[in-house]
Amino acid sequence: MSVTASKVIIPDKPVVVLVLIGAFALSLLLQHEFATRQALLFLIGIGLGITLLHAAFGFSSDWRRFIRKRRGEGVRAHVLLFAVTSVLFFPILGKAFPELTASGAFGPVSVSVLVGAFIFGMGMQLGGGCGSGTLYTVGGGHVRMLITLTFFIVGTVIGTAHLHWWLTLPNLGKVSLIATMGWLPALIVQLTVLAVLYLLLRGLERRRHGDVRSLAGRPAAGEAVFDRFISGPWPLWWAVIGLALLNLATLLVAGHPWSITFAFGLWGTKIFTALGGDVSGWTYWSTGYPARALNSSVLADTTTLMDFGIILGATLAAALAGKFAPVANLGWNKVITAVIGGLLLGYGARLAFGCNIGGMLAGIVSGSLHGWLWMVAGFAGAVLGVRLRMVFGLDRAVTRHS
Repeated sequence: MSVTASKVIIPDKPVVVLVLIGAFALSLLLQHEFATRQALLFLIGIGLGITLLHAAFGFSSDWRRFIRKRRGEGVRAHVLLFAVTSVLFFPILGKAFPELTASGAFGPVSVSVLVGAFIFGMGMQLGGGCGSGTLYTVGGGHVRMLITLTFFIVGTVIGTAHLHWWLTLPNLGKVSLIATMGWLPALIVQLTVLAVLYLLLRGLERRRHGDVRSLAGRPAAGEAVFDRFISGPWPLWWAVIGLALLNLATLLVAGHPWSITFAFGLWGTKIFTALGGDVSGWTYWSTGYPARALNSSVLADTTTLMDFGIILGATLAAALAGKFAPVANLGWNKVITAVIGGLLLGYGARLAFGCNIGGMLAGIVSGSLHGWLWMVAGFAGAVLGVRLRMVFGLDRAVTRHS
């Protein structure tokens, strides 16, 4: 009887040590200069980065796999994440626990969200990542995604300059299912819709392939659970539980759901103004939290801290798994699509009141109707983006039985 040898993991110890020292130092700085809350959010971000990288949990590649090949385990994991997080969020946002003060992510049901999400869907296929995917792949050492992130930031800044015009277009305002129906009826309706969607995805996969892939994954022979936890890869259901709990922690500590792209606009606008740019006439940066954030340290912004944490967490996870190996072998088509994709991602995220995390995930689990609009429009944009990838030579045409 043959025995399959378990894989040998060789961690990149210098990178692990540097990341741990950097994370510890920044945590102490945040604790001393700002508040325990800031340090906790940074650490939650590290947890998100580890989870995302070890499970390779991203919306871009999973949507593309379903669109091209009807393999839907990743998309079904997204649906489960919506469901589990909704169960955790709805009672809190519905004031079932009055002592907990938190607010959901609400955006308008508008042309702005419709167009922005569609553009974002195209961008994440051309750029190779979504909001969370871009951060954790940069942390994992993907050089192309650094290009995508750079132009993601540029696109977000441009979006802040134009957002006021987009908001003059048809707009139904913010629609909260919780406020309209009450948190328990709204949760039942939402879970029912998600269950139907989950079953539809299973049915489409089974119809194409005759089977349905499990979310559990298959560990290597002889591989211990602890080893898999430290070095990956994680089964998708681990990521669903981990991301839902970390999102809950974000809600309780920050007072709002997990978001990503506000920080990109903040970084880019600070750089723009430092180079002599004038944003005094831009409505977006003139009032409210954006105005305060622009005139404060970036370390005072909770989204920035969590984004930094995601990058460092992903770097730590990659180094522990022996996978941190930056590669800069890029063809012209990959560079061009990273630039175009990044610009579309940034501009679309700002118009849509967030990316796939801050707009879609946070919106849906907050009971905001705009999150569902984001999902439909974003997926439609991804379908077009998948076709454009073939035009640019990033993917080959797929046959029905491939």
